[in-house]
Amino acid sequence: MPDLPIPDAEAVLGVASSATGRRWIWRDGDARTGLAIAQRLDVPELVGRLLAARGIGVEAAAEFLEPRLRAAMPDPSCLRDMDRAAARLAEAVRTGERVAVFADYDADGACAGALTTRVLRDLGVPATHYVPDRIKEGYGPNAPAIAALCDAGATLIVCVDCGISAGVALAAAEGRADVVVLDHHKAEGPPPPVLATVNPNRLDCDSGLGTLCAGAICFMTAVALHRHLRRSGFFENRPEPPLLDLLDLVATATVCDVMPLAGLNRALVAQGLRVMARRGRPGIAALLEVAGVKDIPTAHSLGFGLGPRLNASGRIGESDLALRMLLEEDPIEARAMAERLDQTNRRRQEVEAGVMDTALRMAEAAVAAGDPVLLIVGEGWHPGVVGIVAGRVKERFNRPAIVAGLADGLAKGSGRSVPGLDLGGAVIAARQAGLLETGGGHAMAAGLSFRAERREALHAFLNERLAQAANLPGAAALVVEGTLTVAAANTAMAEQVARLAPFGTGNEEPVFAIRHARVVRADRVGKEGATIRLFLEGEGGGRLKAVCFRAKEGPLAELLLNARGVPLHLCGVLRAESWNGEVTTSLHVQDAARA
Repeated sequence: MPDLPIPDAEAVLGVASSATGRRWIWRDGDARTGLAIAQRLDVPELVGRLLAARGIGVEAAAEFLEPRLRAAMPDPSCLRDMDRAAARLAEAVRTGERVAVFADYDADGACAGALTTRVLRDLGVPATHYVPDRIKEGYGPNAPAIAALCDAGATLIVCVDCGISAGVALAAAEGRADVVVLDHHKAEGPPPPVLATVNPNRLDCDSGLGTLCAGAICFMTAVALHRHLRRSGFFENRPEPPLLDLLDLVATATVCDVMPLAGLNRALVAQGLRVMARRGRPGIAALLEVAGVKDIPTAHSLGFGLGPRLNASGRIGESDLALRMLLEEDPIEARAMAERLDQTNRRRQEVEAGVMDTALRMAEAAVAAGDPVLLIVGEGWHPGVVGIVAGRVKERFNRPAIVAGLADGLAKGSGRSVPGLDLGGAVIAARQAGLLETGGGHAMAAGLSFRAERREALHAFLNERLAQAANLPGAAALVVEGTLTVAAANTAMAEQVARLAPFGTGNEEPVFAIRHARVVRADRVGKEGATIRLFLEGEGGGRLKAVCFRAKEGPLAELLLNARGVPLHLCGVLRAESWNGEVTTSLHVQDAARA
């Protein structure tokens, strides 16, 4: 049993400034609620306390540990315009209309587009799909593309993961094709003047489902469509395609779009992972294999294995490659596409590395100058990688960060924020103030474009709008759930923790501090030696393997490689992983400090 939070303790194990400059703090939790959960459900006290620390009460604990989609799934009609959308789609099914699915180029868009296209094709509709080129066309519907879809014979266009703010572009379909929008992005005003807009984040929708991604919205639309067809007798003389088989796509979209894993999302991902474990979709099976996921897939597999490869397609490759792979039914073709996605992702990593070092140096100078917001602009930087770089800059300096590539006097960029600071709101305000060509987003992320000559005015505006960021510590505190000895960090403990999976936003994987561990051996492994492998011993006995990723350089890497025999406190997540039928437990190190 680990040592759990001590009320009012100043810092875990006294670590006020770790190797990465972080303070280790306890996660708040109600010990009495945790004990009550453990007694009610007959689970280990550790599981009860971890649940209580996540705000899970006694009555909700059983459903959290065993999420059931039937219990969590609301009536799709609670979403405004859902019934209109389902009726129009049903009409297209009954009459065999030509339907075009217009999808975004990220992982959520690819999954939502593949899901919607598959649902329609399984019902006999000759559905096509279109994904815009990030560089040539930008995000969302554009008038020439919409007109081209109409020219090709589409009488119904379904926009997925985009469209809520595209009223001008969608007007190109007026009088030629009906338009249904299935989106989840925040709306600033009324929905576009189209036949139906299903979006839990439109201003007049009170469904309470604002944390669903586009893939989940498309799944709910498929449920509503099937219900409409079922009530009209459509399936009386034909089998009804199984919708639950689509949940592998929904799970991938939910995790890769960083949606909170609570409530309906948790049930969708849990069930989707079970579907994915069967590897029945050739595209998903091939991408899992290419990503090296040989064990049962987890949310971590989706976020770090599938997500980067699916997103690479829209960042620097063929914009629709990921969607086509997800639809591919031939395993050989699917494997070839997955390998191309993997190669594209490697190219993306190379392009990203070329931007990263320069961006980090520029950000360091901006922090030294006292800027609350880090606005980093580079000539010729690829717009497909600036969002990833912005995320790393934000992580390194604990400040809202915007990274943009400049070409022909126009900067296109992406931003990432820290908890408590609404970057999307600031970007929208900047656009409304005339400082941006385009701009939008949500609290934690934003996209924008601006003329080079407006850079200083924009930076001053954002610095003033988010001035409180200047008061943030240089590194975000690391929240710890408990401390363990090396001997206690074993497979049984890891399997107890895993009962709270799937982990992700809103249900972060528990971080433990391993106290007084000695490094017996440390070496570099992996591509360019960027991963450090460790073998640990405890003062009171016990051995443990550990690994530290993204450790090519920096103070954490230096401490781990040069601490042989010196007692350390190590922070990270404990995982029991299966390889060739053998279960091994290891600590995935996030931070360290001298004991």
